[in-house]
Amino acid sequence: MANSPGLFDFDERLGRLSGIGDQLEAYASAIDFEIFRPALDQALAYSDGAKGGRPPWDCQEFRA
Repeated sequence: MANSPGLFDFDERLGRLSGIGDQLEAYASAIDFEIFRPALDQALAYSDGAKGGRPPWDCQEFRA
């Protein structure tokens, strides 16, 4: 239990990554990832929920 992450560890980790130059942030500033949205929406629309189960990913949730 001593090695398990704490409540604010995720934010601190993201802050450290930003401080040293997070490569994903550099990609996001250079690439318009919205051009992949139609393919992502199509790939994630695999279920209509009629049979129950876990709902598909909502890719709109992850927009920055």
